[in-house]
Amino acid sequence: MSADHQPGPLVGAGRAADVYALDDDRVLRRYRRGHSAEPEAAVMAYLAQAGYPVPRVYDASGPDLVLQRLDGRDMLADLMRRPWLARQHAATLARLHDQLHVIAAPPDLPVRFGPGDRVLHLDLHPANVMLTSAGPVVIDWNNVSAGPPAADVAMAWLLVATSEIEPAPPAWLRPAFAAIRAIFVRRFRARAGDDPGPELARVARERMTDPNVRPAEVARLQAIAGAATPPGTP
Repeated sequence: MSADHQPGPLVGAGRAADVYALDDDRVLRRYRRGHSAEPEAAVMAYLAQAGYPVPRVYDASGPDLVLQRLDGRDMLADLMRRPWLARQHAATLARLHDQLHVIAAPPDLPVRFGPGDRVLHLDLHPANVMLTSAGPVVIDWNNVSAGPPAADVAMAWLLVATSEIEPAPPAWLRPAFAAIRAIFVRRFRARAGDDPGPELARVARERMTDPNVRPAEVARLQAIAGAATPPGTP
């Protein structure tokens, strides 16, 4: 496929890619480091056939991925506006994990975190769930792998528990934000079908190696990995 498109206005940016408007129906996701988007596009097409809520893929070539433009806003942005929905959104995130983890991984997916044949998103947190008029849709499949579902739940739990929020919560929400985050992570862990506990230390150590993780986040991950690792475990 060829994605020879001129980007329009910037409509979103993550730690690894920028998202540009193309027209009313499509956006261009462009990776900054030349990462190929074609394997990601193939997995998204596979998941769509399995009935999982992903954006429609129009085109992919090299670092460029042309996707359906979704209405609504992401779950994190909605939490910043309506923090009283933290429990509801956490339950939705858990359900999306459970729905994903019943899907068998295609044979060409890389395997991470040990034996397992389920599809893992490995970045499935509130900012990657779009709350559209047709229901929640999961975006950003750059890290998709095969493996044990508990590792995916552990990664999501760690991302919510340790990541710095961008943009920062509005001033009126900041005094209560730590409590809201705690409510969210407890509800998510309680509702997810797979217990992340046995995988937390291993996933936290791998998360620390990601070049996009910031020093303050690494410190939080180290604390969690240390607490989750039994004494005498290397």
